[in-house]
Amino acid sequence: MDTVTVNGIQLEHEIRGAGEPVLLISPVLADGFVPLVAEPALAERHQLIRYHKRGWGGSTHTLGPVAVADHVGDAIALLDRLGIERTHVAGHSSGAAVAAQMAQDHPDRIATVSLLELSLLSVPAGAAFFAQAAPAFQAYADGEPERALGLFLSLVSGMGRERCRTLLDERLPGSVEQAVKDADTFFGVELPALGEWRFGPDEAAKIRQPVLSVLGSGTRPLWVEVAAFLGSNVPDVEECVIDGVGHLLHIERSRPVAEALAGFLARHPFTG
Repeated sequence: MDTVTVNGIQLEHEIRGAGEPVLLISPVLADGFVPLVAEPALAERHQLIRYHKRGWGGSTHTLGPVAVADHVGDAIALLDRLGIERTHVAGHSSGAAVAAQMAQDHPDRIATVSLLELSLLSVPAGAAFFAQAAPAFQAYADGEPERALGLFLSLVSGMGRERCRTLLDERLPGSVEQAVKDADTFFGVELPALGEWRFGPDEAAKIRQPVLSVLGSGTRPLWVEVAAFLGSNVPDVEECVIDGVGHLLHIERSRPVAEALAGFLARHPFTG
């Protein structure tokens, strides 16, 4: 990956393809979009930009707090350095929170927003999710980051730990090891910031760009509830359900996710 300096930090990034740009924003798995950018439906039609947020991979690790708004500032600065005035943006989980905030704060820069199971912890199901994740948080507090991540990824994916690890090792070799290295960022910085992020009906109504909400048919109640929230409060939203997957939908079945995104982007092109 290439590296640029923005806002006093270094951000790793990679660009593939040509066409209208699409900025891809990942959560706990820094390289979670790798299977998606390899899909021809997207790669042959768009310039795909994925990057490691501050605190992830080889990007600068800074002491917390790092708010969602800080990630937005970094992403906009990255686009500036790359000479990109306007882009589509797609985010997964907590990365989708950054995408949604970008759409509010920089409407002139963002053409469309694709939210792959946005993690919004303020909905009623958020409390139950946190309770279910308690063993992962305890494992991290006990100094067992690998076990903590295994428990957390198993919970969000809806898979047993061994099956989830096998999937990630097959589709994203080395991703679990990197996530363990980034565990302090995830548990100590990212999750607290996500818990403090405010995105209620008033904020959702400010997103005027076309929005695609992508959901796995077998996902957790949290993300089903968030999808319903988006459908009720975002002015221009389309929903797409990917059969047979959970929260790791774009890793489990990258092709139908890529096709859904490509179709959405084709319906909402921009110039410039």
